[in-house]
Amino acid sequence: MSVPPQGEQTTSRTAVFSMLVRDFMRPRKEVLAIRAGTRCADMVGQLTAENASCAVVVDANARPIGVITLQDIARRITFQVDASTPVDVVMTTPVMTIGRHDYLYHAIAQMRRHDLRHMLVVNRQGELVGMIDLHDALAVAAGRLMRQIDRLTHDTTIEGMKEVKAAQVELAEQLFAENLPAPEVQQLISHINNDVYRRIAAAVLKDMTAEGWGEPPVSSVAIVMGSGGRGENYLFPDQDNGFILGNYADAEHGRIDAYFLEAAERLCRDLNEVGIPYCNGYCMAVNPLWRKSLSQWIEQIRLWGKKSNFVAIRLADIFFDFQPVVGDAELARTLRHEVTRLVRNNHAFLRQMFQDKTEHNVALGFFGRFITEKENPDYRGQLNLKYAGLIPLVGAIRLIALREGVEVSPTLARIRTLYEDSVLSVRERDDLSRAFTVITDTLLRQQIHDYNLGQPVTYFVDPEAFSKRQRADLIEALKAIDAIRKRVHMEFTGQVF
Repeated sequence: MSVPPQGEQTTSRTAVFSMLVRDFMRPRKEVLAIRAGTRCADMVGQLTAENASCAVVVDANARPIGVITLQDIARRITFQVDASTPVDVVMTTPVMTIGRHDYLYHAIAQMRRHDLRHMLVVNRQGELVGMIDLHDALAVAAGRLMRQIDRLTHDTTIEGMKEVKAAQVELAEQLFAENLPAPEVQQLISHINNDVYRRIAAAVLKDMTAEGWGEPPVSSVAIVMGSGGRGENYLFPDQDNGFILGNYADAEHGRIDAYFLEAAERLCRDLNEVGIPYCNGYCMAVNPLWRKSLSQWIEQIRLWGKKSNFVAIRLADIFFDFQPVVGDAELARTLRHEVTRLVRNNHAFLRQMFQDKTEHNVALGFFGRFITEKENPDYRGQLNLKYAGLIPLVGAIRLIALREGVEVSPTLARIRTLYEDSVLSVRERDDLSRAFTVITDTLLRQQIHDYNLGQPVTYFVDPEAFSKRQRADLIEALKAIDAIRKRVHMEFTGQVF
């Protein structure tokens, strides 16, 4: 069983929200599983021999059908039934299970709500693969975070999901107060948003089946793009999503696409309702541009690479940071490999991607002075750190990563991989990682502050409110971003200035 080291409180606090059940469960070999029909006397003997606290009754396909705990033995077997009685008669059934790819904090919440000491873990086929122990799981979760766990695992109703979204701000604020680094807070926000996607998508498919739509006609995976795809969401991102479908015959398009259009409309509607708003640019699975089979996606990427026009560049820029959130992840992995292969050596396309970002200049002028907003009267004198800090950094690192064939999408992971591949120097790695952390910390703290005051949550910050140390850190961060932008300009355009 993989348990975070004791004493590493930051790791433990993070683990309860970012770990999956599979990372923490007791493996199948440590779980006492017995076949239906086993005699109670034999079962008790095995419990004693293996010093186990419960036995799982499985069918011929290794699917759990019941569980027997020490409490069951005391209440239902001892002096109650003959030793030869089959375990089927006394087991607790049906059993509550959880998937190995679900989040650990979901398992904790369900065990607490249903007063369970153990929860069985199954794979996609419903076969027993392990078990979660509540005592072990609670050792990972700091007691003060249990309220957040409860809020983050509301039932999958619109009102329940609204409560999950509202809990994000409180969680982010508390983790900041406990000095968790900003990129880790940002990663947890992304985990929670993606979990909302999964839960709503599961509810949508369940409702469609009940209403006569049947099971999905082909395999599929829902993907998120942009900041969600990089695991770098801020507090209130809008929707950037799409579908990758398994390949199917052209003659089947009408039937198959009708199913996934209906699923997309329901998914996007419910996401908007719970607080992940519609994308103003229509970058959602309801748009056929973002709902394609695997072969159609590959052909689309080829066309973008050949056209290299303004529209193609903008669409590719949104798409290239995608990651799967629910469904057949193998479709997304296959597409990621194809994206990397098709784009890596397309230097003309990469050069056009850089030139499309030339208007996103770093907000730093001569003598280290900030270049502030002048046109928007509501934010005059402030810095838009998304457009004048974050986008230049993320865009520059993405371009180098695409050229080098790096498949990971988080910005810090790209920086680390590029350093390991000797593309970035140790100083560039350190300066850029620090710059990303400073920008993320500044923006997230500002968003939490604005939210708590009931003000619009944006990407603007007021430099006049900074301490001397904060100003110095932000200036150094912007200098590092400006330096990587100049390097990318030279390498991708061949121009020094």
